[in-house]
Amino acid sequence: MLSQGKPATASSTEDSTFGPEKAFDGNSGSRWASVEAVDPQWIRVDLGVTASISRVKLTWEAAYGKAYRIETSNDGSNWASIFSTTTGNGATDDLTGLSGTGRYVRVYGTQRGTAYGYSLFEVEVYGTAGTPSPTTSPTTSPTTSPTPPTGTPVSINGQLHVCGVKLCNRFNQPIQLRGMSTHGIQWFPQCVNTASVGALADDWKADVMRLSMYIQEEGYETNPRLFTDRMHSFIDLVVAKGMYAIVDWHMLTPGDPNYNLARAKTFFTEIAQRHGNKPNIIYEIANEPNGVSWSAVKSYAEQLIPVIRAQDPDGVVLVGTRAWSSLGVSDGSSETEVINSPVNATNIMYTFHFYAASHGSNYLNTLSRAADRIPMFVTEFGTQNSAGEGSNNFTQSQAYLDLMATKKISWVNWNYSDDGRSGAVFTPGTCPGGSFSGTSRLKEAGVWIRDRIRTADNFPTS
Repeated sequence: MLSQGKPATASSTEDSTFGPEKAFDGNSGSRWASVEAVDPQWIRVDLGVTASISRVKLTWEAAYGKAYRIETSNDGSNWASIFSTTTGNGATDDLTGLSGTGRYVRVYGTQRGTAYGYSLFEVEVYGTAGTPSPTTSPTTSPTTSPTPPTGTPVSINGQLHVCGVKLCNRFNQPIQLRGMSTHGIQWFPQCVNTASVGALADDWKADVMRLSMYIQEEGYETNPRLFTDRMHSFIDLVVAKGMYAIVDWHMLTPGDPNYNLARAKTFFTEIAQRHGNKPNIIYEIANEPNGVSWSAVKSYAEQLIPVIRAQDPDGVVLVGTRAWSSLGVSDGSSETEVINSPVNATNIMYTFHFYAASHGSNYLNTLSRAADRIPMFVTEFGTQNSAGEGSNNFTQSQAYLDLMATKKISWVNWNYSDDGRSGAVFTPGTCPGGSFSGTSRLKEAGVWIRDRIRTADNFPTS
């Protein structure tokens, strides 16, 4: 047996007591468990050496895989299937007579056998070990940039860049992207899957999806490997549908982004190494700085942006502004602090957030003035109050949308989940059900924003 005690990762974990390492600890009483009601899911082990695999033994808990594959990889990015089934029935699957090689072995589940998730007491990998492989993390290996599906936003616009104060496409023409943001992927990973991303692309006709990974609040800092791998998998889903993906470093509390600078350097280095060759990726490096000066935010950005540029020289970087990305307005300041002291970097934009029931004409006018002087991107807004709750102010929301259309300011609405608050577009219980198209499972805000995303894009190509 080659796998016992070796490093393991997984696409998700039900909670910290069911980590992927539990499936490789030799203890039949401990187990790995994925989040419930979400396909696909996977668990992977790093054997440390390239090996010839001849047998894999799976000891399932009650939550088993009906359809799954056993896959091997030399680099952790490119996988080959050595076994597959669509008729799994749980208990113990002792798979012998296998033939494959690789340093990494994973169980990739595509259909759950129950309404829950996937859960394994033990995964045992048997075979003959070869020579040690390089120690480079498998997730840092860049993958070949896939060809985006024909007619999608990325296939039309290609690699984006900042020209003047606008976001421009490969034809050097200003464009506006419109789309949705996930809720925190530590709380609502079940709302990001093949079906939901497909509905956003094909039914909602969205151009961009913001993937919001909280750093604190049960997020990245609790398990950097798990959340980085989760972000990898979600990016791949968005890329496959030809949308742009905003990788959101969702720092909020504490409000000083410098508190998480070391973590940000580690995370964005790996993300840019893995995905920087794809035209889809946009980096949002500080969600909502608060309680700090603009100079502190600027210093953070000027330390982090070169780290991203070292791996991805072309990607657009979005910099959060002071006072919860309000250009300082929420603290009584204005856009002039950014205009007078911009970040010393190129191909960047500044973010602005608003919630229409809380933020009226003062915020709207600030955004309008700023967009004439510096590149702006609205990476979060809602039609409710600043907590994403309460009644919708569609009149004020439409005033913002009209302004952003006129000035080609790209925007992303919060949020694409089934949270109970009025700001979440789906009714509670939608995500486990897996049906995301149409309007039958949308709240009032969901119907309204879907209609406005679905209007025809204007992507000039000459």
